[in-house]
Amino acid sequence: VQLQASGGGLVQAGGSLRLSCAASGRTFFKYAVGWFRQAPGKEREFVAAINGAGGSWNYADSVKGRFTISRTNAKNTVTLQMNSLEPEDTAVYYCAARDGPVRNTRSEYEFWGQGTQVTVSS
Repeated sequence: VQLQASGGGLVQAGGSLRLSCAASGRTFFKYAVGWFRQAPGKEREFVAAINGAGGSWNYADSVKGRFTISRTNAKNTVTLQMNSLEPEDTAVYYCAARDGPVRNTRSEYEFWGQGTQVTVSS
């Protein structure tokens, strides 16, 4: 599976962004997809993940109620809608995929896309 993340940008605090993760391959529906982020000087951390069917998902506590993950398997796409953005959300965001159920640990994801920068100004 090859992944490509897009949709990052510069936004003011309180604003919204919509990230997309486009995947290749005809068996995309088998893969759970997660979003992770990495701020300068920090470890890459889990943000949200969704299972292959799109019916199960997990969120980091820091984004619950503000971010929504969804997927459209017919288009091989996973979307992360980010609302009420805060300066602390500034990071490079990565999407990743694994053949199996949802996990929150980056080491359990086999396939990674390149990152997309999200910058939230105060």
